[in-house]
Amino acid sequence: MSTFLYVILFLVPAAGLAFIVYKSVKNRADGMDGKTLVRKNLFSFALVLAVTAAMAFSVSAVNDSSSSDTSEPVTSSDTAETAQTTEKTDGGLAKAIGLLSAGLATGLAGIGGGIAVAAGAPAAIAATSEDPKSFGKSLIFVALGESIALYGVVISILVLNNI
Repeated sequence: MSTFLYVILFLVPAAGLAFIVYKSVKNRADGMDGKTLVRKNLFSFALVLAVTAAMAFSVSAVNDSSSSDTSEPVTSSDTAETAQTTEKTDGGLAKAIGLLSAGLATGLAGIGGGIAVAAGAPAAIAATSEDPKSFGKSLIFVALGESIALYGVVISILVLNNI
């Protein structure tokens, strides 16, 4: 039962995000304003995030309640087995959350770096074409945008080392 809940915990957000992307592309093709589209996407993403968080807590609660249902007297060996089972279950959830956070750190930093480079690189090329001496200054601004993505990778490596 627990594995089924984890599969659902993965599929619901993935399906929600796929639907958001589909609707965004469709609305943009229909000519929706960019600001309205961004507002709708942020609201939809927050909704998917809230549903995912609620589902994660419910899966955790189901695991906790199913491991503590015993009607027999508790002995010291039962306590040791229960402690080992709890450690395995909690470790799996901690690892899943760690992997999710590492993926989010890398993904969101990559998106932010891409946006920064998309804005900075054309301006740097234009400045260099007008004055070739400004190449070094322009390169610094492009590199600063790229460093955002590298910071995300470093954070995800640190997270992955701790799980």
